[in-house]
Amino acid sequence: MNFKVNIIGLGIMGKNVARALSRNDMVTVTAAADFKDENLEEGKTEFGLEKTYKDYKKMVDAEKPDAVFIATPDWAHYEPVMYCLDAGIHTHVEKPLTTDEKEAAGIVRKVKETGLKFQVSYNHRWLAPYNATWNMIREGKIGNCIMGYARKNNPINVPTVMLPWAKQSSPMWFLSGHDIDLMTWWFDDDPVEVKGFGIKRVLKEKYGWDTYDAMQGLVKFSKGGFATFESTWIYPECHPAMPDSFMEVVGEHGHIHLDRKTEAIEMSGSDGFKWPRSLLNYKVFDKWVGAFPSCINSFIDAIAEDWEPYVTAYDGWRSTAVLDAIHRSADTGDTVTVSAPPV
Repeated sequence: MNFKVNIIGLGIMGKNVARALSRNDMVTVTAAADFKDENLEEGKTEFGLEKTYKDYKKMVDAEKPDAVFIATPDWAHYEPVMYCLDAGIHTHVEKPLTTDEKEAAGIVRKVKETGLKFQVSYNHRWLAPYNATWNMIREGKIGNCIMGYARKNNPINVPTVMLPWAKQSSPMWFLSGHDIDLMTWWFDDDPVEVKGFGIKRVLKEKYGWDTYDAMQGLVKFSKGGFATFESTWIYPECHPAMPDSFMEVVGEHGHIHLDRKTEAIEMSGSDGFKWPRSLLNYKVFDKWVGAFPSCINSFIDAIAEDWEPYVTAYDGWRSTAVLDAIHRSADTGDTVTVSAPPV
């Protein structure tokens, strides 16, 4: 069994997808599409890609892949997702599912209509502590979830240096999707009401960007529980966090805290103090390991063994619905009612 795979978007995450799949015997990455020549050249050099395209539609039509991995920027997911589903292709997409709740709902319906395998890359579910938290909650260790808190913060060089498209995004779109996905997974509940706050000052004054420096959202769920999410990406550049991450979930008779900012390693050198990252995506000898490659390869297993992927389109809708509502609330000052779940 060998699946023909294409990649749409060969930036940071698209390259990571190719690396994660490089040792999967069930996969051959036959082509990739990206509008940047330098990304396509790097794809040819590092991954030996013989075919590259500027237009993903031409690639999909010509290559007829079994599965596609979409790794375009946050706001550029909907069109390639729908195009691939309409073409009958199993589809994996980077988080968030989309940046619009109505688009996300449309994808949920399309996946149900086609019966294709579909997964959103909320890879934190494959991190052992977060997965263990889900299991402990399912086993009743802390009772029903009633309150949650999550922060995910980055230094300012992330939006200003690492991400060429940051001014079209926000700290919450970039950072909080994983936290929202985990919380809705742990709560096993749909969001119903959101109040969001945000401030635009540092990036606007220094770079002229009309995007938020920091955001916070309070989310109420259908069973009465609630959770607070916060994110910023204007920590000083010298701060070692990538990101500064902390989560809490409180149940009826217990709680769980997860502090991931150091990832177990501290180091200092001539270039300063750091917390090196190794849990999400790290090359051990000749193989990439961690939550990210586990998520990517799990989707291939779902296709091969015909089971539902671990992060569904509906899961993706939940996170997008919260993120969309937080931004609308922050923009208007209103409390936002979340749309009914798609059916």
